Amino acid sequence: MFDKDAAVAPEEPADKLYNEGLYLLNTKKDAKAAAKKFEEVDRQHPYSEWARKALIMSAFAYYEGNAYEDCISAARRYVTLHPGSPDAAYAQFLIGSSYFDQMPEISRDQERTEKAVQALEEVARKYPNSEYAVSAKRKIEIARDQLAGKEMDIGRQLLNTRNYTGAINRFKVVVTRYQRTRHVEEALLRLTETYMALGIVEEAQDLGRRAGPQFPG
Repeated sequence: MFDKDAAVAPEEPADKLYNEGLYLLNTKKDAKAAAKKFEEVDRQHPYSEWARKALIMSAFAYYEGNAYEDCISAARRYVTLHPGSPDAAYAQFLIGSSYFDQMPEISRDQERTEKAVQALEEVARKYPNSEYAVSAKRKIEIARDQLAGKEMDIGRQLLNTRNYTGAINRFKVVVTRYQRTRHVEEALLRLTETYMALGIVEEAQDLGRRAGPQFPG
């Protein structure tokens, strides 16, 4: 007996599905429904040019809908399948921006911040002439400042508990790895303070001499 529920739905034209996705995204402002429509283009018409366009649009739609993990998944797939496409830079930028938008406060684990830096550095490295490179670099600076802030936060806690060795290691990370962030001045001050607490006067004085010309204020 024929089961009508088991019948395969006929394929819809790729351009029709794609335009329905655009309508849902731009007119209805339903980003997640739009993303599903774009995914349907890929499912029904794989390997077509419409599928390629729909894949980057699904990543964008998920990003607009704050569905960051889905955005990252779609954008990564795009970069893997179409590394030479003009939209590959944007796909990589969406990956970094998705992690960037999820950066937690300083007191929390900074894994997403680190992933944001890594993904955005890929934009700057692989696509330096793209329109997204400047924005990627700006976000990298913000994310790196946050990572430096995390090191400072831990360093201060260690200093308060008189774990001087641990504190020195954290402050040194800021000075060496994040030297272009706003936390370097305090890191040098805290290092000097910690060395003095340990009685390592010569090292403290050397840091003071280094910090003076850099931060005369």
